[in-house]
Amino acid sequence: MTAVGPGAAGSGAAGREARRTLVRSARVVDAAGSTADGWVLLAGDTIHAVGSGPDAPMTDDVVDLGDAVLAPGFVDLHGHGGGGAAYEDESFRAALDVHRAHGTTRSVLSLVANPLPSLVAAIDHVRTVMATDPLVLGVHLEGPFLSPRNKGAHNADFLVEPTPEAVDALLDAGSDVIRQVTIAPELPGAIAAVERFVRAGVTVAVGHTVCSAEQATAAFDAGATLLTHAFNAMPGIHHRAPGPIPAAVADDRVTLELILDGVHVDPSVASVLLSSAPGRVALVTDAMGAAGAADGSYTLGSLAVTVVDGVALVAGTDTIAGSTLTQDQALRNAVALAGRSLPDAVAALTAVPARALGLGDRLGRIAPGYAADLVALTPSLEVTRVWGAGRALG
Repeated sequence: MTAVGPGAAGSGAAGREARRTLVRSARVVDAAGSTADGWVLLAGDTIHAVGSGPDAPMTDDVVDLGDAVLAPGFVDLHGHGGGGAAYEDESFRAALDVHRAHGTTRSVLSLVANPLPSLVAAIDHVRTVMATDPLVLGVHLEGPFLSPRNKGAHNADFLVEPTPEAVDALLDAGSDVIRQVTIAPELPGAIAAVERFVRAGVTVAVGHTVCSAEQATAAFDAGATLLTHAFNAMPGIHHRAPGPIPAAVADDRVTLELILDGVHVDPSVASVLLSSAPGRVALVTDAMGAAGAADGSYTLGSLAVTVVDGVALVAGTDTIAGSTLTQDQALRNAVALAGRSLPDAVAALTAVPARALGLGDRLGRIAPGYAADLVALTPSLEVTRVWGAGRALG
């Protein structure tokens, strides 16, 4: 069976001239399932055709991956850095390089709470990077609209209420750059802020909160569609006070982030969540600068962080300060520790986060017309090759 779509090669002279690459693999896996002896025809930055068996289109550029598993490029909704760099740094190329080498082809760059001028400067820097790098999807403002009672690894001095003035200042500075924002819905003005961000096209998440189930539901009804790193920096599930997690699970409009590193959430609990909200859990890294780097001393925003045995803590405390996770490890954990099928695990890293951003029609699938983002993995799910927007990475 061969499927052909519009793709970069399907319309106009520019499309006809696009470089074509045929990628063959023993197994092609995405949210739709698994295909043996599969092939994918790339035309420029787009997938032009997919199929299986020997009758693939003729092209001079053929990449035969042998026994590899071929998956869509991973989409990370939530990460702070890697390779010794943070996304607030003057240069964060090392962070992008680390995560791309581990299969993440599209990234939302998360910023911790900082004074508004610092956030505006970081947004401007990301805008500059985005001008030449289509794999950066924008900024996630994890702060400053967080509960001081569940701030996690955010400096309490930089938390503010989501007043109309603060919201408008960030939206004015972040036009076309702010992709998502986390808000604690119990804060004064939070529901109006959710509505304002949604009207501006920003994906809103509930997180770093002490809210009740009712307050979370109010935020979801106002347009919030994400739950920031489920179970972390929020009330747990209590049989008489269920809190935001059951509210998110019960609402089909909501995608739930999950950090599946074995530290933030026990794998048995992660398995329960994945089973309770099938097709709505997005595996994220929440990675900080030590991802792909050595243990030692780091900073996350303005806070000192100590990393020992790959676990990051705010220095001198037991507060987790992001992770050192990469998405390929999250994939292996989803299969080996949380008992997911490979297509379901791949979907949680690809189609699910893409859909959460409103990009499910062009990212996260291996299908005609989708972005030419691919990850080749060994049968044991180790990354061997990565393509982003049709270009080999690394």
